Amino acid sequence: MRNPRSIDERSGARDEIEGTAKKLAGKVKEELGKALGNPGLESHGDGEQLEGADQREFGALKKAIGE
Repeated sequence: MRNPRSIDERSGARDEIEGTAKKLAGKVKEELGKALGNPGLESHGDGEQLEGADQREFGALKKAIGE
């Protein structure tokens, strides 16, 4: 019988999808921050885009090594 995966373990494909979604949400926040003249929101969006890109790349790496 296989052990169920813990909540923290994700497949590479899932990390890629979630990373892409996070990157897109960050882009929306960045543009909204620009439109509203809100540098804090704009900055938060930039950071979220970076997190999403990192998560997506990590997912691709996991897929490459077979996780």
